[in-house]
Amino acid sequence: MKWHFKMTLTKRIWLSFALLECVIGVIILFVYPYSIQSTLKENTFRTIEVQQLLNFRIGGGGYLVDNPETKGSQQSATGSVWTMVVSSNLQFLYGQVPAERTVYREMLNKVRHQKSGLARYELKQNDSTLYFVARKFRALDGTNGYTISYMWDAYTNELKNSLWSRLIFTFVLASILSLFLAFWLARYLKRPLDILGSRFKEISRLNWEKPFEWKGDAEYERLSAQFEEMRLNLIKYDQSQKVFLQQASHEMKTPIMIIQSYAQSVKDGIYPKGGLDDSMDIIIQETEQMEKRVRKLLYFTRFDSLSDKQMHFSRLRFGDIAALVRKRFMTQRADIEIHIDGGQTVIYADKEQIQTVIENLVENALRYAKENIWLEANGSDAYRTTICVKNDGPPIPEDEHRAMFEPFKKGEKGQFGLGLAIVKRIIHNHHGAIDVVNHENAVEFRMTLPAPPKEKGSKKSAGEVKDE
Repeated sequence: MKWHFKMTLTKRIWLSFALLECVIGVIILFVYPYSIQSTLKENTFRTIEVQQLLNFRIGGGGYLVDNPETKGSQQSATGSVWTMVVSSNLQFLYGQVPAERTVYREMLNKVRHQKSGLARYELKQNDSTLYFVARKFRALDGTNGYTISYMWDAYTNELKNSLWSRLIFTFVLASILSLFLAFWLARYLKRPLDILGSRFKEISRLNWEKPFEWKGDAEYERLSAQFEEMRLNLIKYDQSQKVFLQQASHEMKTPIMIIQSYAQSVKDGIYPKGGLDDSMDIIIQETEQMEKRVRKLLYFTRFDSLSDKQMHFSRLRFGDIAALVRKRFMTQRADIEIHIDGGQTVIYADKEQIQTVIENLVENALRYAKENIWLEANGSDAYRTTICVKNDGPPIPEDEHRAMFEPFKKGEKGQFGLGLAIVKRIIHNHHGAIDVVNHENAVEFRMTLPAPPKEKGSKKSAGEVKDE
């Protein structure tokens, strides 16, 4: 049976505090002993040096040394400093000699090689350490010697043990308090997340009318603002989907009603349009119109889930696509001439989709053009390619420029209201933009797309190819 451990915010907080306490414990265990030992050693030597200056004096009748009374062994005495005086050839003159003769001899051996006026020494003896300071002096009669003051480590050990016990007590107390702090912090951090989680659950049930706003920490306020932005976008999307379904249903209802009424009339032996063939032609015509509506609806809705990875970008010659579109539509209106300019321009796009864009714009232009339609492209700019579809029809009112790209927004001679909406979505999927420009005798749909990437080793413009 496998055991699955899932990390949560509470567990992360507890783990963080536990790791912090472990780090502090390691520091106390390894770093602190060395630090306190060096500090206590320095303090011991300074104490010895001060007591040496206070205990030793040179008088007219000889040397004066004040040593503490010894009760028991010197090694067990706490904080006591003893002083002795030896000559320059290390002969004992006055003072208190260590009880251990071996210790005394080792002290003299260390002092024998002293060159400075003041030196610090430490001497290990069994489990104890002796700290002593040797200072050179010159008496009034001109003789030289050493003042040696020493102290055992009983005081430093006692002080170290006291500090250790207090430190451990403080660490345990801090660890216990940190448990309460971790518990409070976990609840404090989880509360807004729990509230946000409950709101997400409400949204999953399609209940997104209630706004969400959190006042307090800047990070949670930013998260709250992002959540509120998402909620508003979902509401907007839901409303647009409802409107889309209503409009799509309305668009489908008209041909269905016509087909239904004509079919019922034929069944009853009544022919609204001349004979049987004429009535059946109307049914077939409306069926074809409905098929076109369904095809455009399906094409329009597929762009909601279309991503860049599903698009197949390639370098395309504008003239090839424009010629194909012209050949397809030139028979619809024999009185219209379709001109192509900039056919050598290379565009970087999905072939199927960019062809759909030009077809929809030409199909729209055929309804309004008087005599001419122009298909133009310009790739001279290093960063973008411009594609234009113009016709010499009437100008479009300025207040309709934005609305005409929305779904089911029909012009005066529009059919389904989806052609320009599809064009806009395709251009946006290509990271481009589309706009409408009214000229004196023409209307222009101008599109800008990112310029094609430069081919390796090519010195010519990325937006043009040489005509063969």
